Amino acid sequence: MVHHHRTSLLLHHNQQQQGKGGDALLLMLASFAFASCLLLLLPTSPAFSAAMDDLLQQLGSTRCGQELTPPAPCSAVANGTICCDRTAKRTDVCVMRGDVRTQPRSNSLILLLPATNSSSSRPAADERIRPYTRKWESSVMSTIDELRLHTVAEPAARRCDVRHDVPAVVFSTGGYTGNVYHEFNDGIIPLYITARRYDRNVVFVMLEYHDWWITKYGHVVEQLSAHAPVDLANDNRTHCFPEAVVGLRIHDELAIDASRMPGSQGIRDFRQMLDDAYRGRVKVLVEEEEEKAKAAAEAEATSKRHPQETTDDKPRLTIVSRNGSRAIENEAELARAAAEAGFQVDLLQPRPDTELAQMYRVLNGSDVMVGVHGAAMTHFLFMRPGSVFIQVVPLGTDWAAENYYGQPARRLGLRYIPYKILPSESSLYRRYSSDHPVLTDPVTVNANGWQVTKKVYLDGQNVRLDMPRFRRRLREAYGHWAAQRRRQQS
Repeated sequence: MVHHHRTSLLLHHNQQQQGKGGDALLLMLASFAFASCLLLLLPTSPAFSAAMDDLLQQLGSTRCGQELTPPAPCSAVANGTICCDRTAKRTDVCVMRGDVRTQPRSNSLILLLPATNSSSSRPAADERIRPYTRKWESSVMSTIDELRLHTVAEPAARRCDVRHDVPAVVFSTGGYTGNVYHEFNDGIIPLYITARRYDRNVVFVMLEYHDWWITKYGHVVEQLSAHAPVDLANDNRTHCFPEAVVGLRIHDELAIDASRMPGSQGIRDFRQMLDDAYRGRVKVLVEEEEEKAKAAAEAEATSKRHPQETTDDKPRLTIVSRNGSRAIENEAELARAAAEAGFQVDLLQPRPDTELAQMYRVLNGSDVMVGVHGAAMTHFLFMRPGSVFIQVVPLGTDWAAENYYGQPARRLGLRYIPYKILPSESSLYRRYSSDHPVLTDPVTVNANGWQVTKKVYLDGQNVRLDMPRFRRRLREAYGHWAAQRRRQQS
């Protein structure tokens, strides 16, 4: 997994009362929230309803009993203007409102100013933006196509070949795309954050378009947009939109800050969206597998199945297997120990061409997921809230394991159980003396830079689990499952 810097913590927008002015403002907001809820219960005149709608529109929408969602920067953009929010560390986002048109040949989006207004209106300054969510990493950002945003007078604009009546969200699928962690963290989750408010009434305009990306994430894209995406570089038609959001908003590592989302949607809502996205395809996969199993049973009517395959009352544990670096050298022993602890055991070996719906099916049906720190741990997002995620943490990966997977897993509602290996469980123990800093002081070794970390701890390390020690984690996971089952049955 590629990471060059530690991520900064998000600033939490927790307002505090400040004197009488703050009390008055809070009272006013509470009154309007109460009034909006009252409208759902009491019959009112059209004039009163319209007046209340106007007030609530100014203050922001709310559900009964929920806090008002603060408006995103550049959310109140007047027609004929471009607004860019460059205050965030992770991403820039620009909003264009009015008659927005694509200009693929110049890698531009233009905002058309009517001829009657162009002489009296001062054109906005040109803006340039690379719509990718890692703006602090200059090395990767330099590979992202830059878009020019500018205003033009009506005679200078090309006619519309395709006119859309819904907004556009413009983003890049370049950068670290190809690594599943970055595909979710830098792309899919920010796309959800940015586009969910449009309730699928939005068109995705993509830079560095990849057919394989659409194939891989098509089910998810369909949940967020009811329209075909536009490949900006290769679609020479002029597409026209009433609004364009250029760039994606991002909150934290594999995270959604519900306080900044309409309807207070959070990471569990995102996971529900994944469930909706894959439900149909998973049903087809199950039916295909049942047909194969039926055929196999008819061909071998006298064969006996392994007892664990016929036991439906056991919890299911899935080992996410790695090849190459950070592999579990005694994986077969781990599988036997898990079976002895009372689990049905599945071994999942994802390949670059493994269909995500298949991954979702296996992990959504699992009670426990076990794997070594790495990009594939992103698939914890496919686990049901309340299930268990055991992450094996190799030497030198403590911070990344906790921040990239541990904290996000807890936010999703998983029981997160880290297993930090001892030096003797690392393959590095066979290469270095027992007092070498690589084994005794990984923090100091990591301070020498990313390339050292990558070479020593990520690319050059496997693990051999101490099974008596690891069995304690298996017992803890089984106990969590058993306690949950008792609560469900009571």
